[in-house]
Amino acid sequence: MDGPEYFTAAHPTASGGPGGRGGPGGTVGDGYDPYGADRPGNTRAFPLGDPYEQQHDPYQQQPYHAPPPAPGHYDDGGYGQQPPYGQQPPPPYGGQDQQPPYSQDNVTVYRAGGRSAPHVSGPRPQWRELFVGIFRTPTAIFDRTRDHQVWLPALTVSLLYGVLAVLGIGLTHDDIVNSTFSVALTGLFAAAVGFTVAGAVFGAVTYALARQLGGDGPWKSTIGLAALIGWLTDAPRLLLDLVLPSGSAVVQGVGWATWMLCAYLLTSMVRRVHDLPWGKAAGAAAVQLVALLVLIKLPTLG
Repeated sequence: MDGPEYFTAAHPTASGGPGGRGGPGGTVGDGYDPYGADRPGNTRAFPLGDPYEQQHDPYQQQPYHAPPPAPGHYDDGGYGQQPPYGQQPPPPYGGQDQQPPYSQDNVTVYRAGGRSAPHVSGPRPQWRELFVGIFRTPTAIFDRTRDHQVWLPALTVSLLYGVLAVLGIGLTHDDIVNSTFSVALTGLFAAAVGFTVAGAVFGAVTYALARQLGGDGPWKSTIGLAALIGWLTDAPRLLLDLVLPSGSAVVQGVGWATWMLCAYLLTSMVRRVHDLPWGKAAGAAAVQLVALLVLIKLPTLG
């Protein structure tokens, strides 16, 4: 009976002896036989533990991680490969795959007339600059005066206009000239105060209508500028009325021309100060224009 396999005789090697020159697990010739330990009668040493467990090598080099390519520059190797998942560049703002950030969606705030150009702020203009700018550069001077009050210039012009209006009307002119000094002074003072109050009331009505139509301008600049525009534009007619008859063609023509100029300047002022379109600005200035025409222009022109 044959014994176990590892007690049997060794197989002869290629050299003719058992195990060759080196014995069991010998070599073919003088070289090392790597398969000698797997032949019958020989044993192989196996390592302890799990042979598949990775051993920690303190000198093992960490793998090199290349930096991610820049957005839009992926090396596809010429085969049209897409970039790896999670590294796709974000689509531009407004694309289908990306929503705008919170509270920055496509919502615009309607600000009165919706003018895109901001107001040009600046220091308060001087008297001469204000009076000349109303007629030469009305848009710039209205933008500049929007955040300033013009009470003192408006009050001064209103008082002077009241004196000129009393002297310019035929009936009141004769009464003032033919009366005593105290009576004339009282009449002039009453007229000056009355036209000042009237100018403030007209400006307040214009301001209230502009706010009702969606304007956002301050009241102090609106009332002051409205009084300045109303009285300054009618001053040339009153000066001519002092030396010419009220019914003359020159006075009549200057009166209607200055009223049209007043309509343009007053509408432009409401538009710039309250940030309204032309239609709404004209509607806000309409009441003051009609009042100036009916209460002041037509009586003095007739």
